[in-house]
Amino acid sequence: MEINKKNYCVILAGGRGRRLWPCSRELYPKQFLDFFGTGRTLLQTTYDRFVKLLPKDNIYICTCKDYVELVKEQLPCFDERKILVEPLNRNTAPSVAWANMRIKRIDPDANIIVTPSDHLVLNEESFSHSVEVGISYASENDVLLVMGVKPTRPEPGYGYIQLGDLSCKPEVFRVKSFTEKPDREFAKMFMESGEFYWNTGVFITNSRYLTQSFEDIFPSVLRNLKFENPNYSYEEELEYVAQNYPRYPNLSIDYAILEQSKNVFVMKCDFGWADLGTWHAIYECMSKGEGDNVVVNSNVMLEDSHNNVIKLPKDRLGVINGLDGYIVAEEGNVLLICKKGDSSAMVRKYVNEVQMKYGDEFV
Repeated sequence: MEINKKNYCVILAGGRGRRLWPCSRELYPKQFLDFFGTGRTLLQTTYDRFVKLLPKDNIYICTCKDYVELVKEQLPCFDERKILVEPLNRNTAPSVAWANMRIKRIDPDANIIVTPSDHLVLNEESFSHSVEVGISYASENDVLLVMGVKPTRPEPGYGYIQLGDLSCKPEVFRVKSFTEKPDREFAKMFMESGEFYWNTGVFITNSRYLTQSFEDIFPSVLRNLKFENPNYSYEEELEYVAQNYPRYPNLSIDYAILEQSKNVFVMKCDFGWADLGTWHAIYECMSKGEGDNVVVNSNVMLEDSHNNVIKLPKDRLGVINGLDGYIVAEEGNVLLICKKGDSSAMVRKYVNEVQMKYGDEFV
């Protein structure tokens, strides 16, 4: 893909990752982990992916103040001024609004890719092609273009997009509906219908249309800065954001913009994608070993054990006999052993109960 100076990327790296507890912890969530033992964390891998596709100076990272030092530590050569640190947690929509304001000031004709920092992409070449096609479409049309991938299983932990009418470009369809984390039965119906694709959380647009979308939905917050002080400095921007950011509602970019805007389209993609948000998703997306077990960068001896997902610290040896369909995950001061099933809600429940009963040091 030819590198275009008008293309920008916003990486979202402020999530807490609680559904992968206890390996993903409050002070060290999953995007900062080398989860698979590759030598690169999920954030580093995401950065590596995009630095091949656009100028490194056009990459921005949104995070919260709890994780800014982790970002600096893991990407030591990254320009600190390109790290947008939320004054307080307001979910992903306000942080993307701020990043768009920054980018639009540099280049009013910018194309913007917004991406999570903790997803798995297996086919980088196919991903690069999809980005190229998507940017071409979004630069010429005022749309929000979501990357969708065909479901391979009835995964209840993912978001689903229903395809509407075909656009003027092959593989690009108007979005008919969004469904976030359906029950397994509905997920099965969605997959079998052929009308639904997984929502990867990666979307492409141009800065003009993204600005318009925010102005239609959000109160006048950050955009007032250019009227009050059109020649504001970097330091004045940070001061203004610190004072005004709390006025934003606590909304995700999916709910605030993608599900509310009119010109939302989805592009069919096939680049081997997984949201590493739950233990069940980890199990489903990884290759299975003997007994259909998934062992994630861990030393184990297994006997008469099947359909498990196991993640242990480097200095541990797990000897497991007679276990079927479980999560076995240990990190620091917590060992989790529970039925795999649809683990997302279950793990969240445990995190909340542990926090209330034993304190923050265990979450």
